[in-house]
Amino acid sequence: MLELPPLPYEQDALEPHISAKTLSFHYGKHHKGYVDKANSMIEGTDLEKLGLIELIRKAAADGSKKGLFNNAAQIWNHDFYWHSMAPKGGGEPKGALAKKIAEDFGSFDDFKKAFKDAGAGQFGSGYAWLVIGADGKLKVYGTANAETPIADTKDVPLMTTDVWEHTYYLDYQNRRPDYLDVFLDKLVNWEFAEANFEKAGRQTA
Repeated sequence: MLELPPLPYEQDALEPHISAKTLSFHYGKHHKGYVDKANSMIEGTDLEKLGLIELIRKAAADGSKKGLFNNAAQIWNHDFYWHSMAPKGGGEPKGALAKKIAEDFGSFDDFKKAFKDAGAGQFGSGYAWLVIGADGKLKVYGTANAETPIADTKDVPLMTTDVWEHTYYLDYQNRRPDYLDVFLDKLVNWEFAEANFEKAGRQTA
C-alpha cells in the first residue's frame, strides 16, 4: 500500500513565502487525500504490490484507470514539488546545471522567463517542469492536472512547481505570476535539481 511521504521541512519553514496554513492544507488535505484515494482503488488487487512509479506507468497505459492515474501521479508530483523547494532556496544553480541552463536557454534570465511563462500560461490546474530530455537537452513545459513526465521514460524531471490554485490562493489570491516570481527568487531548491541532473547524467553515460 502507498504511504504519505513526510515533508522535507516543518510546515512553517517556507514562511513568509508560503504560509503554514497553506502548506498544512495542501499537504495534510490534498496530498493525503490522493494517498487515501489511491489506496482505496488498489486495495485487494495485484496493483497494491507495485511501487509508486510502476503503478503510475501501468495506470497511464490503461485508459480505464484514469482515476487511479490521477491520484497516484498526484502523490508523486506533490512529493517532488515539496523537494523542489527549500527554506533558503531561490537564487541561481551552480556548477554543471548552471552551465547547461546557459547553454540550452541562452542565459539564466531566459530560463526564468521560459519557466515562468510555462507556469503562468498553463490553463487551469497543473505544473511547470524543468526536465532533461532523451536528447540531452533541458526544456521547460507545463502539464495539465495530474500529468507528469514520469508517466513514460522520455524526460527526466529536475524540479517542478505546482500551479493548482490551492497551491497559492490563500497567500497570493489569483496572482499566479507573483507566486511564480517568489518560487524562483526565494524557494526553488537548486541543490535538489542539481542532484537530479547529476543522476540523469550518470544514468545516460
